[in-house]
Amino acid sequence: MTRYGPQFGPDVTFLGVPRCDWRDPTSMDGADVVVLGAPFDGGTSHRPGTRFGPLAIRTTDYLAHDGSRPSLALRTDALQDLDVRDAGDVEMPPGHIERSLAALEEAVGAVAAAGAVPVVLGGDHSVTYADARGVAAHHGEGRVSMIHFDAHADTGDIEFGSLWGHGQPMRRLIESGALRGDRFLQIGLRGYWPGPQTLRWMAGQRMRSFEMSEIGARGLAACLDEAFTIAVDDCDGVFLSVDIDVADPGHAPGTGTPEPGGLTARELLDAVRRTCLEVPVVGVDVVEVSPPYDHADITAALANRVVLEALSAIARRRQDAAAGTTWQPARPLLDGRLDPDPEEAP
Repeated sequence: MTRYGPQFGPDVTFLGVPRCDWRDPTSMDGADVVVLGAPFDGGTSHRPGTRFGPLAIRTTDYLAHDGSRPSLALRTDALQDLDVRDAGDVEMPPGHIERSLAALEEAVGAVAAAGAVPVVLGGDHSVTYADARGVAAHHGEGRVSMIHFDAHADTGDIEFGSLWGHGQPMRRLIESGALRGDRFLQIGLRGYWPGPQTLRWMAGQRMRSFEMSEIGARGLAACLDEAFTIAVDDCDGVFLSVDIDVADPGHAPGTGTPEPGGLTARELLDAVRRTCLEVPVVGVDVVEVSPPYDHADITAALANRVVLEALSAIARRRQDAAAGTTWQPARPLLDGRLDPDPEEAP
């Protein structure tokens, strides 16, 4: 089987799942999810290193890399209950951002056309332009909404003389027509960028941004409720993009542009779980993990769990849809029995 494999580091798959090749559609027959690496940091404006993110996300786990991860919260094993395969890294040559994004868009589009959910491991956030366009090419332009967890809006216009940095993909997506501004939901924004001119452009596109100040005042759950209602209105699917810097730097120090005051790790994992349980997610990326700045693999471990939480929730959603059931949080184990009658509890 032809497969590019790794661009940086050893050729390993996400926690030991089987391999496939996005250029060979037959290798993806029957797959529910295909993992792709996007090892590119040519769009970074501050601290580089996210080219090493895909390897770190694939491998940072203290458990055996055996293609199995039972979720305590959701009572499903995403890597077994879904057919998850890993197509390796897309070849994204350093210094060639437009060529790299084109290659990634082709790969993501091939995965979506094969009927699988592409899960892209970044890489800086410039890769989301290619990821979301590849998904929209299959599902229809304007038919996919975006739920975007990030400290930053990434709606800049021209930065350092370029249209394609990691602070600009969301503007480029809307300008391209692939995604609609009025179905673009941003969660966790904070800090000191962008300025008034960019905010006016965002308002003109009817984007909805849930800043951390609003999340603090209303609560994350209420903000997610509103975001989900908008995301599924007049759209056929949802793209989930998670910039790891949406988490507070105390929970995710290994990233290019850390901004204090973000979500906790628990809040982020709970939010990703809710997203993939409650809306029809058709594509995912997890970006901006920069291992050179990551103390004790804190950030890579969180990103690995973001991916697992998304996959576990997708598996649970599909199982519930097939069985006509609704997931409820599991009650504790008592006397070795699963979910006992609460009246029998001591």
